Amino acid sequence: MAHQAGGQWPAPRPVPEGLEAQAYLQDYATLLEAVPFPSLVVDHSWDVVLANSAFETLFRGVGPHPTAMPGDNFLRFVLFHPDAGSVLADHEASWCLPMLAHFKAAVERFGHEHGLQAIRREIAQDPIMEAAYRQGLPHWIRVVGEAAAEHDGAVRRLLHPDPRWGATDCRIVGETPKTLQDMGYTRLTLVLRDSRRPAATARHPRRTSGSAGHLTIVPTAEA
Repeated sequence: MAHQAGGQWPAPRPVPEGLEAQAYLQDYATLLEAVPFPSLVVDHSWDVVLANSAFETLFRGVGPHPTAMPGDNFLRFVLFHPDAGSVLADHEASWCLPMLAHFKAAVERFGHEHGLQAIRREIAQDPIMEAAYRQGLPHWIRVVGEAAAEHDGAVRRLLHPDPRWGATDCRIVGETPKTLQDMGYTRLTLVLRDSRRPAATARHPRRTSGSAGHLTIVPTAEA
C-alpha cells in the first residue's frame, strides 16, 4: 500500500462516489506502490490522497511541521516548509513560482473551497509571499511564459537523500486516468534521472542565491 511521509497511510480518504470509488483507490494504491519513482495523487487543494514509498524516501529527511508536511499537502510543503529547498533544488523558480501559478488558477476555479482559502490566508500573512503572489508571479509569467508553470513534462532539479541519486534531475509526468479525473484527483510522478547523465537544459533561469523559504524574485517584479 502507499505510504504517507512519516508513516503508514490510512485507508484512502472518502470520496463522493462511495464504496466502489474507495475500492478503486485501494487498488490504485497497490499500483502506485509498484512504481520505483516518487508518485502521488492529489486533489485540487493539493491534499495528498495517495503517495508511494519512493515519495516517502525522497522526503524522509525533512523535519516536522504542523501544517506543511509533504505527505499531507504538497502545495503547503513547497511554499511553507523551511526544509523544502533541501530537497527541491532551484526552489524558488522551479518549484515555488509554478506552484503559486497553479494555486492561483485553483483559487479562480474553486475559490470557495476551505483548504484553498486557508492557504490563501497563510500567504497573505507572510508579506514576502503575498508580494510574490500579487506582483512577482505575474512578472515571472510574463518573463518565462505560461508554459513554465506547467508541471507535466517539466524537468526540475532534486537533491535526493539516497547517494545513488544525489543531485539529479526529474521529469514530472502527469498520468491521471479518467476515473481519478472524475474524482477530482491528479497523479504526478517524478521520474528520476541518473545523475551521471548530462543535466537537462533548464526551462527557466536558475537563481543561485536566496533562502529556501522565501521568494527573492519579488523586488525585480517591480521593475
